[in-house]
Amino acid sequence: MRGLIARYVAAPSPEALDAVTLWVTATHLQTAFQHAPRLAIVGPAKRCGKSRLLDVITETVHHPVITINATPAAVFRSITEQPPTLLVDEADTLFGSVKALERNEELRGLLNAGHQRNRPTLRVTGSDHTVKSFPTFAMAALAGIGDLPDTIMDRAVVVRMRRRAPGEHVTPFRTGRDVPDLHALRRRIAAWAIAVRTQAAAAEPELPVEDRAADTWEPLVIVADLAGGRWPQAARAACTAMTRAEQQAEADASESARILADCRAVFAANSNPVGMTTDQLLHGLRSLEESPWTGYGHSGLTARDLGALLRPYGIASTNLRLPDGSQRKGYARSRFADAWQRYCPDLQQARLPVEPVG
Repeated sequence: MRGLIARYVAAPSPEALDAVTLWVTATHLQTAFQHAPRLAIVGPAKRCGKSRLLDVITETVHHPVITINATPAAVFRSITEQPPTLLVDEADTLFGSVKALERNEELRGLLNAGHQRNRPTLRVTGSDHTVKSFPTFAMAALAGIGDLPDTIMDRAVVVRMRRRAPGEHVTPFRTGRDVPDLHALRRRIAAWAIAVRTQAAAAEPELPVEDRAADTWEPLVIVADLAGGRWPQAARAACTAMTRAEQQAEADASESARILADCRAVFAANSNPVGMTTDQLLHGLRSLEESPWTGYGHSGLTARDLGALLRPYGIASTNLRLPDGSQRKGYARSRFADAWQRYCPDLQQARLPVEPVG
């Protein structure tokens, strides 16, 4: 399995390749587990291999159910006591904007609930309005540009894809040529899963993580322990490395989100001008109460630091024309609008007051 994935996909790390291999195998043992980990295949842009990895996964997981444009009702009706594997491509179109997230809140709730066994959803059915319970427990893989909602990421093994570097080569995936081999592998994995299911259901492995991370990784580690060889050690190494990477990403995101909220506060304190020069914005940020920006890095927040923190949100400095006719580098308020709407707290929650920039 690992070799076939590597044939078609440039995984971001050996640990990620191990994790995907174990996750795919675990889909064939879902009835043995207490938790159904999500697999979040995310990347910063197009052409990072996200959809290709999902293609390979689709042909090897247990009972794949592709949910493109499916309604939440159709999705939860596809889940039975013998769980399928849900597959969602272009998840950013479902969750990547405030409006899309609002439209698909029910689907997000289903994906959250389905991480743990015995979390059914209730629906009124039939002309007599009978209340019926539907299971939600099923493993799911979601691929998309950018991070998924926090509640899904928190329940996921996260694979952060990237574009292939020069010199990195993979075999093009061709359905007619390659699917038969993948299906043959699926049948072998399914036969192995039947043989070890009783052991899997009784397993309580030691894990290098705790709490929800342990819930998410336990099925993968159980599979690894049953496989033996290099896998028990490899699974725990992948668990440790990838969990730490997500903890760091979360810390970075928190810092990045704070700069957005603080920029919003500075603009508001200055009557929301059309733009502010970089020097004005830096001065305002450093003057915020309890601000981390004065002591940021080695010498406080710099123009380069500010640019790096705002870049992931598509915000860049531009040339601003000042009242005296001169031009200075700065930031247009309009460039912040989308990011403020998506990521910032209400303005009342931002760190005010701040002195207006003179």
